[in-house]
Amino acid sequence: MTHAPQIRIPATYMRGGTSKGVFFRLDDLPERARVPGNARDALLMRVIGSPDPYGKHTDGMGGATSSTSKCVIISTSSQPGHDVDYLYGQVSIDTAFVDWSGNCGNLSSAVGPFAIANGLIDPARIPRDGVVTVRIWQANIGKTIVAHVPVTNGEVQETGDFELDGVTFPAAEIELEFLDPSDDGEGGGAMFPTGNLVDDLDVPGVGTFKATLINAGIPTIFLDASDLGFTGTELQPAINDNPKTLAMFETIRAHGAVRMGLIERIEQAAKRQHTPKVAFVAPAQDYTASSGKHIAAADIDLHVRALSMGKLHHAMMGTAAVAIGTAASIPGTLVNLAAGGGEREAVRFGHPSGTLRVGAQARLVDGQWTVTKAIMSRSARVLMEGAVRVPGDSF
Repeated sequence: MTHAPQIRIPATYMRGGTSKGVFFRLDDLPERARVPGNARDALLMRVIGSPDPYGKHTDGMGGATSSTSKCVIISTSSQPGHDVDYLYGQVSIDTAFVDWSGNCGNLSSAVGPFAIANGLIDPARIPRDGVVTVRIWQANIGKTIVAHVPVTNGEVQETGDFELDGVTFPAAEIELEFLDPSDDGEGGGAMFPTGNLVDDLDVPGVGTFKATLINAGIPTIFLDASDLGFTGTELQPAINDNPKTLAMFETIRAHGAVRMGLIERIEQAAKRQHTPKVAFVAPAQDYTASSGKHIAAADIDLHVRALSMGKLHHAMMGTAAVAIGTAASIPGTLVNLAAGGGEREAVRFGHPSGTLRVGAQARLVDGQWTVTKAIMSRSARVLMEGAVRVPGDSF
């Protein structure tokens, strides 16, 4: 029996924020994988090493967590006024599935550096020393992200003293602006798809919960930690080591997705793992982060814990941070109330790995809440570059 040899595909392995993934230039992909479809999905799954019934990604580039099972495809932008198109695929770990329904806010911070380093930005715009502004079209959700990337000696500056909780080493700071981040393409066509800042979410067999259902950054279901029997200071083992708790959250997520108009039937949630997210909030209180660092209540405005791909995230998804900042800026949401209520343009929240500050500018227009942009800082770094190899008959 003959077997197809492996093929080489140029790629870069990058960390962006508290995530990492495999980055490709669209033109470097095999021709049949340059368009959406089964071939592209199969290729990316094979790159990551999915589906893996062992849950380890031993035979691929994935890290067997929602934060590390990611692929990104970058191309010259098809949109006026933008530099690059950014397409993100969240690869399922144990099932044959790539979720294209949302963005990754953390990996968004690596898109600008990748674009500069790979010749997708006009060299005339790159100073010897300074900052390059990269306008990114987020193709999954049709939104604009503006990245401010530091440059030294004409190249992307990756090292620095900016510290991000959830990332071991400091690096250069990259400021991101998520413009008009409310997701008006789905659900009720508004930031709050039900028209309410707080809803009663009825989940048969589980209970009825107060919930803020919001489309901003990424569709998110916010719950009150105390309604779930939690304090809001939980770390990963408290949630992820309890199958019943995880099943409860997935049931809540599925019913919330229906309520938000993202799916029509509960069973469809299994094929939409990336969105919506589900998170729970609580007022500020002292706690110890997963690193052992003590966080004082006075240093944060509230606590937020969020689940991604069925597990509690080790830090915070960047897109969920946009949702947090947006909801916090709107008086009356569960996030705003947990932060103490009132008007605010920024919050610092506690998550399992530490703290994060995010700002948002929201306003009420003709009875509808709108947000012009959300701002936060991240960092990014190339971990490895060259080529990935996959069997030629695997896609």
